[in-house]
Amino acid sequence: MNTGSKDAELEQVLDGIGPRLRRLRRERGLTLEALAATTGISVSTLSRVESGKRRPTLDLLIPLARAHHVALDQLVAAPASGDPRVHLRPLHKERGSILVPLTQYPGRVQVFKQVLAPRPPELVTHEGYEWLYVLAGRLRLILGERDFTLRPGEVAEFDTTEPHWFGPADTSAVEILHLFGPRGDQAVVRAGASTTTTPPMATNPPSAMP
Repeated sequence: MNTGSKDAELEQVLDGIGPRLRRLRRERGLTLEALAATTGISVSTLSRVESGKRRPTLDLLIPLARAHHVALDQLVAAPASGDPRVHLRPLHKERGSILVPLTQYPGRVQVFKQVLAPRPPELVTHEGYEWLYVLAGRLRLILGERDFTLRPGEVAEFDTTEPHWFGPADTSAVEILHLFGPRGDQAVVRAGASTTTTPPMATNPPSAMP
């Protein structure tokens, strides 16, 4: 590839960043003012970047990628418009757990495939609603003072403002599908897990738990 074609390709990539940023912001229902408050970037700079009047730099793209909950390369070189395929990129988390995003647009219900390694319970709360489906292994779900065990094919759904935790029910990993709403990733850790004795594990928990 000659220099001229490389320059043209670079221009095309840079020209696509602004519209992509505008689309992400609108899909999340954010105003320029709200995004400016989150990122510390001025409204005028955000507007110029989105309109293509200012070239985005790395110090602008990094806080924007964080604010929109996307990888940096999704801002710079997203899949071609109209391509419905999600490019799966497993994320290796702490203690051997694996997270595979199955959706690519923030601001909507997010879907993940997760392999959860054994870890101690730690109750959290956050805004939103979660839905869990067990693919393999046994899942332990602590919801307030209740304690459940879910097996493959079983489902749980619950309001995440109630203190909760989920993970393997034994020493083996558990594989699940995990859905949550737009604010479901903003977990707040409580000051330690509940010490209240939980009731016996439910072998057939209902599909919806109030």
